[in-house]
Amino acid sequence: MAVYTDITEDDLARFLTAYDVGQLTSYKGIAEGVENSNFLLHTTKGSYILTLYEKRVNAGDLPFFLGLMHHLAERGLSCPLPLPRADGELLGELSGRPAAVISFLEGMWLRKPEAKHCHEVGKALAAMHVAGEGFALKRTNALSVGGWRPLWVNSEARADEVQAGLKDEISAELEHLERHWPKSLPEGVIHADLFPDNVFFLGDQLSGLIDFYFACNDYLAYDVAVCLNSWCFEKNGSYNITKGMAMLSGYESVRKLTPAEVDALPLLCRGSALRFFLTRLYDWLMTPAGALVVKKDPLEYLTKIRFHRAITSSAEYGLRRDGGQA
Repeated sequence: MAVYTDITEDDLARFLTAYDVGQLTSYKGIAEGVENSNFLLHTTKGSYILTLYEKRVNAGDLPFFLGLMHHLAERGLSCPLPLPRADGELLGELSGRPAAVISFLEGMWLRKPEAKHCHEVGKALAAMHVAGEGFALKRTNALSVGGWRPLWVNSEARADEVQAGLKDEISAELEHLERHWPKSLPEGVIHADLFPDNVFFLGDQLSGLIDFYFACNDYLAYDVAVCLNSWCFEKNGSYNITKGMAMLSGYESVRKLTPAEVDALPLLCRGSALRFFLTRLYDWLMTPAGALVVKKDPLEYLTKIRFHRAITSSAEYGLRRDGGQA
């Protein structure tokens, strides 16, 4: 559950006069998400999403996020589209926050994805990578290898409160990744947060990707690693190779991984797992008691770090060195 910026019906109605969306008939807060405040709007012309960008989001990044959604949609990717105001701008202000009205995407996210869904996600991820080519704006990934140590410094002293020995284990893991992080892999625009709740399906048909507010420029294969971690592990912490192979085959049906990307995949998976472990650990330790935010267990990603640490080649994910399926 998220903490929402309060809005009034009168303020919202005035805000919407700048958009060609008709008259407001109803609205309600959307309980999922922690970065921004989201509301489902119903008007005389249809349904829309209103997003208020909270203080954790850098306002200077908003042109990148909103412009990227337009760029991807123009190239055929199914994703929400920011609506322009009468003055042509994509951003307004509501309740003291930058705000945008976004088109409504039909579908729902899957609580129990199967291998066939992982295949579709792989295809959609690769399609996004291809569609992102030529996007003029750039945004550095602040949560890549260079950003992990500052996160760790803020949590390191209390890490053993979560599990005995965690401080030494994560310190060693971070040092290893900093020394061996790959260089010169294919780069482009990545989603960086394509968890199941950011992919909508209608039945078994993928209807679109949402929530581009971690999108940035980084290694394309790092995005694949994020998806392997978020889609292909079971609740008991075991890696489901059937889902992994489906994800990777779906991706490669659109864009082939290079041999260098295949070689780097185990390290990228370790790094992706560490990134989400560190952000979850920070929130776990620092979120005040009683805050209306559901904290996510960092130990889920500790299990994944340990799994990837034992991987000796990408064949164990279901890939050959040439990028084909094992």
